[in-house]
Amino acid sequence: MSASGTDHPDQLEPLIPQDRACESVLEKAHDLRTASTRLAGACQAGVSRELAWLLRAMNSYYSNKIEGEHTRPVEIEQAMAHQFSDDAEKARLQRLAIAHIATESWLFESRPDTAALYDVEGVQAIHRHLFSQLEPKDRVVRLLDVSGQVTEEVSVEPGVIRTRDVAVRRHVAPAWQALGPMLSRWSQAYGRVRRGEMQLVAAAAAHHRLTWIHPFFDGNGRTARLHSLAVLQSLDLTCGLWSPLRGLARSGDRYAQRLSNADMARMGDLDGRGQRSQKMLIEWIDFFLDVCIDQVRFMSQMLNLQEMQDRLGALLAHEEHVVKRGIRMEALRPLHYLFATQGEIARGDFASMTGLGDRTAATLIGKLVEAGLLVSDTTRGRVRFGIPMPALRFLFPALWPEAEADAASVG
Repeated sequence: MSASGTDHPDQLEPLIPQDRACESVLEKAHDLRTASTRLAGACQAGVSRELAWLLRAMNSYYSNKIEGEHTRPVEIEQAMAHQFSDDAEKARLQRLAIAHIATESWLFESRPDTAALYDVEGVQAIHRHLFSQLEPKDRVVRLLDVSGQVTEEVSVEPGVIRTRDVAVRRHVAPAWQALGPMLSRWSQAYGRVRRGEMQLVAAAAAHHRLTWIHPFFDGNGRTARLHSLAVLQSLDLTCGLWSPLRGLARSGDRYAQRLSNADMARMGDLDGRGQRSQKMLIEWIDFFLDVCIDQVRFMSQMLNLQEMQDRLGALLAHEEHVVKRGIRMEALRPLHYLFATQGEIARGDFASMTGLGDRTAATLIGKLVEAGLLVSDTTRGRVRFGIPMPALRFLFPALWPEAEADAASVG
């Protein structure tokens, strides 16, 4: 396979658009920073274990959906409880989902700084962690000929830069011998960007250029998305409250199309000075920032305390008057308190906040635990806010529609 013409690091240019061409996306980057700062300020309590796991499971679903390798939300939930399907392919997809969740959790907890993430080893570390979660049989890629017949099976080594040439759809990736210099240029360009809004522009541009380099035999898209999420986290933008992954997946074909457009060669003298199209790179950056802003605004609505109180009220009314399994409206105040604080309280304190008698309150707590609306590590331990899949349509409507539909079909 020939990779002629794509082997020199100059083929990556422009890595960042020229200053004058950046004005519109810098304004958008400012809007993103403002919106994310406002969201973080409104959610100073942080993210509970349950909400964090929900968002990571959702991110896993959407990142794998982009690759056409997603499993059902209910099967992700089962895998998180170590319940894997007897069907080999479904179990593989479950393990793939869990691998993403584990790697996203690792990135959140280890919190690598921005400079480390733009180091080549930082990118390799993400790929290594992701693929190390998988069984060897899950890392096998089957190459097909034009008739769809398997011609070769290749095992993907975690974190190892590819040592063979590849093509992905219309994109002929740089020759494997050129990857060292290209990754070095990528690292130097994005690792030295000045602080401020330009770092957000760089994060978007770096996402495309990393996928264009295609440093690994497989898993480049997943690695690039996790890398972008980690960079946004390192810039104190996400606080674990939002992610671009949902928006990228739900944008339909626009994500793939904008990435493909940014592969284009320069289109004349008015299209920047590099080998690639500056116009198309800016179009990609603009799209990426739009996705981020949309996700911040959506999560701001989802996490609004007054709106959550209203949604909790609707859920409890449905439970009390339709489901009728012993869950009562008196749970509203303590449940809302737990959501607002993202913490946990003693069962006695929860009972007091209901205003019910001791025995009635204890029964209510038991019913809430059974329903998953309260979570506790022990039978008598402190309780915290739970987010069971069947309650998603009330608590976080439209956050993860596929999970809502899944829960409804299972129920």
